[in-house]
Amino acid sequence: MNVLFVGAHPDDIETFSGGTALRYADQGDKLFFCVSTNGNCGSSTLPAPQIAAVRHKEAQAAADQIGATLIWLDFDDEFLFDSREARVKFINALRIAEADVVICHWTSDYNPDHSASGRIVDEVVSMMGIPNIKTDAPPCSKIPHVYHMDTIAGVNFEPQLYVDITGVFKRKVELVRCHASQNSWMKDIFGYELEEFLELPARFRGLQCRCPMAEAFRPSYRWARQFTQHYLPGMQSKNGR
Repeated sequence: MNVLFVGAHPDDIETFSGGTALRYADQGDKLFFCVSTNGNCGSSTLPAPQIAAVRHKEAQAAADQIGATLIWLDFDDEFLFDSREARVKFINALRIAEADVVICHWTSDYNPDHSASGRIVDEVVSMMGIPNIKTDAPPCSKIPHVYHMDTIAGVNFEPQLYVDITGVFKRKVELVRCHASQNSWMKDIFGYELEEFLELPARFRGLQCRCPMAEAFRPSYRWARQFTQHYLPGMQSKNGR
């Protein structure tokens, strides 16, 4: 199975769904990490071109660590909009991955890039197979299963499905550590150490679904789009079963 994760910034996939990605990898699925923006606003000390280069290198290291193919869309950080250019690039990413499953941001998150990337992905999934939409990759007839991942601190997000990440949480932390430039940046913004920043929501979501640590998701419901909850690895429903 081909699984495409789409994050707005270079560390988003690993932060919000890294445990789930590890579980997919462990069961032998083929992973693709699509990063929408280049993270060129993600430093208080480095100029935009330099931090963008650093973050690209970190994203590649994280993808290599888990065995994922990195797709780099290279939009400017904090200025991602739903445009023709954006839609074409996102459709191309979906076609490159020939995705069976797509995991993306929730459409109402604290950061506008998160919300924009989630909305664009949800809008264009059904366009993967349209021949008259030209991209570098050829059209793909699949209509993938789409799941939205959690928000920071779970704000404005009501989960419906959970993935137990108890057994892979330490590996998730190491995956996020690949984004070394962001560890101090996140502490400056939110005041948390990295592991605490990851552990608190994992334990909170685990409490909701009756396991020690979990990541939370919502499926996308649209006409002609399949929804089968068992496409998430180790899935648990809202009541913990």
